[in-house]
Amino acid sequence: MTPLSILGICGSLRQQSYNLGALRAAGELMPAGMTLRITRFDAIPLLNQDLEAQAMPSAVLQLAQEIRDADALLIASPEYNFSISGVLKNAIDWLSRQKPQPFKDKPVALMSATLGPVGGARHQYEVRKILGCLEALVMPKPEVFINLCQPKFDADGRLVDQAARKAVADQMTAFGPWAGRMLGR
Repeated sequence: MTPLSILGICGSLRQQSYNLGALRAAGELMPAGMTLRITRFDAIPLLNQDLEAQAMPSAVLQLAQEIRDADALLIASPEYNFSISGVLKNAIDWLSRQKPQPFKDKPVALMSATLGPVGGARHQYEVRKILGCLEALVMPKPEVFINLCQPKFDADGRLVDQAARKAVADQMTAFGPWAGRMLGR
């Protein structure tokens, strides 16, 4: 298999985010031939057409280029109020205004770690809908929902729950070949 560069995007800006821990675990558990680089997008301002009319914010342009340069995306994000996190939605909204569209034909896998009992399922279905309209290729399964997540991470933010680690490993094992097929490799 041709090596795959995966860009990890965390839908939480919190330094000790469980979803950031889940992304790190994915990087550890990826099979050979896949590499993960996690990006941050803290500097993206709230979407404002007045700002856009002045000049596209450099943080938006940078994230768009990082997405274009990656072979595939891995998005891990919490669920807020039965939906997508505000910071992730804001970033996607800015990116949706880019040409060429950075999400078009980009393989994407989703995961979520949440304190609630359903593990971010509602969030993931909202993200699937949004990315679908941007022509991203979201992997249907396996899905990763790390529910009631606090005890599944240690004090350093490392995913230690063996069942959750297996779910992440299984997703990464499936993601490589699936993304390769989507990319025609």
